[in-house]
Amino acid sequence: MKARLDSRHADVVLGLCAYTHDSAAALLVNGHLIGFVQEERLDGVKHSKAYPSNAVAWLLAEAGLTADQVTTVAYNFDGRRYLPALGQLPAHLAASVTRARAVPRARSFLTVRRRYQARMRDLSRRFPHARLRPIQHHRAHALYAFLSAGVDDAAVLIVDSLGELQTTTIWHAAQHDARPFRLALHDAVDDPASLGYAYGAVTEHLGWRRGDEEGTVMALAALGSPERFHDLMSRAIRLTENGFTLDPTLLPLRVLSSRYGRTTPAFTAATCPPRLPGAPVELVHADLAAALQERTEQVMLHLAQRAVRLTGSGLLCLGGGVAMNCVAAGLITQAGIVDEVHVPPAPGDSGTAIGAAAAAWLDTTGRPPTGIEQRCYLGPTYPKLTLHTEPRPGLAAERLDDPVHHLAQRLVSGAIVGLFAGSLEAGPRALGNRSILASPLSPGVVDRLNATVKFREPFRPFAPVILADKAADYVQLRQPSPYMSIAAPVTDLTRTCLPAIVHANGTARVQTVTHAQHPFLADVLTAFGAITGHPVLINTSLNVKGKPICGTPDMALACLTATGLDALLIEGWWVTKC
Repeated sequence: MKARLDSRHADVVLGLCAYTHDSAAALLVNGHLIGFVQEERLDGVKHSKAYPSNAVAWLLAEAGLTADQVTTVAYNFDGRRYLPALGQLPAHLAASVTRARAVPRARSFLTVRRRYQARMRDLSRRFPHARLRPIQHHRAHALYAFLSAGVDDAAVLIVDSLGELQTTTIWHAAQHDARPFRLALHDAVDDPASLGYAYGAVTEHLGWRRGDEEGTVMALAALGSPERFHDLMSRAIRLTENGFTLDPTLLPLRVLSSRYGRTTPAFTAATCPPRLPGAPVELVHADLAAALQERTEQVMLHLAQRAVRLTGSGLLCLGGGVAMNCVAAGLITQAGIVDEVHVPPAPGDSGTAIGAAAAAWLDTTGRPPTGIEQRCYLGPTYPKLTLHTEPRPGLAAERLDDPVHHLAQRLVSGAIVGLFAGSLEAGPRALGNRSILASPLSPGVVDRLNATVKFREPFRPFAPVILADKAADYVQLRQPSPYMSIAAPVTDLTRTCLPAIVHANGTARVQTVTHAQHPFLADVLTAFGAITGHPVLINTSLNVKGKPICGTPDMALACLTATGLDALLIEGWWVTKC
């Protein structure tokens, strides 16, 4: 039963990522994180840009509160920080290569500033008794990345497409009992130098959706050779002592409007014509993806080394959209420049809802909030779900007495099973609560998953989930990977016995699981391992391409009906097709 709060004594901070991609909400009550959920998981629109009405409604209901009881609304952008872009106008007008876009760029930043003001007015109407606190975007990223790690001291590297004017920041975060909490900015790179912009531009050029399908390009890169476009990409993204720059003759000056392309005719002439979505994927596309991925890894390693030098810390926290590049994160981990690399469960913009709320609470009290450390299962749950024996036409449901062993045995037999249980995960990876599980020993499982369940490109790999104390047998990784954020080289045992989880580059994006983190999944892995000798399963998200991870029972049942899933285990109910 939810505890009803006395609103006279509750400090209620609502953190929002809203009106832009990856809409989400987080709630702090008296400095403790109550929950977090992405709007797409509830409204069914991938990367939803809507105000997160469903997410906010669930959070307030979970805490027994109303909108009138919210005392602070923390927004994940500070619109006042868009205006410095206007100061770049004279320099852009003076250079012939940027002159044509200089004025449209300045106008676009003014337009975004006006939209920000309209958003603040909308939030004032929705929460009439709350203070509005705009939070610098990269600061929200950095706070969440650090607080989710649960450590005393860390370097924090944030790399994304754009946060107000910043695209890359390096911070030093520390919290010690005897000293005040500290998050100090050590360095920043401003737009137009943006690694996220560059990766998105090439993703779009290759025929996939910018801001959504960069992971597809990362996967494709393993099938190509970077050599053909190595020199071109080195010119397009040039390393500097303090970071990097973009060559505007190849990747033109950013204008905040979809009417302006992100690659130039010179880029096209030097690479290939833009690929149309759905067109055949050719070797030239794989080679361009490989060169982009290689350069991204080089830049990220360069930035990580700089972050370590500036801070002297032995732990590196990564955040921002580029932190979802698991191959680059794995490269940093393998480089040995720090003891451990931490990527939070929601490194992209949705996670800044938590970071914004944390910043507002910290600024008011001087203390960091609690309840963020090492938590990813933060969303809605349905423990009292009851299904009819025929929950939908063509489906049959039965209650299981021993779901662990039933699921393990079905997986051993080759079934592909959706798993819907417990609280919804934060972030882009399904981590055992909204997952699709399959045996990596089942013949043709990858082709079947891609073709009949996920409906995606055949070159896309699938990630393994492994018992943490057995992970060293299968991947070369010196640290935990609880959020499936790091690609690690596999061992000879994996290559020989479990090739289904090995990508073309010899890595696997691994999730390690302990019994404390996820008792049910750990028990399933143990049971599966007792039968097969390998406590390893394929774990992919409970969704199909173009749709968000299933956040509600109805969405999960629809996924079963519309795909090649063999069964769905949903809150103890075993659902199959008649």
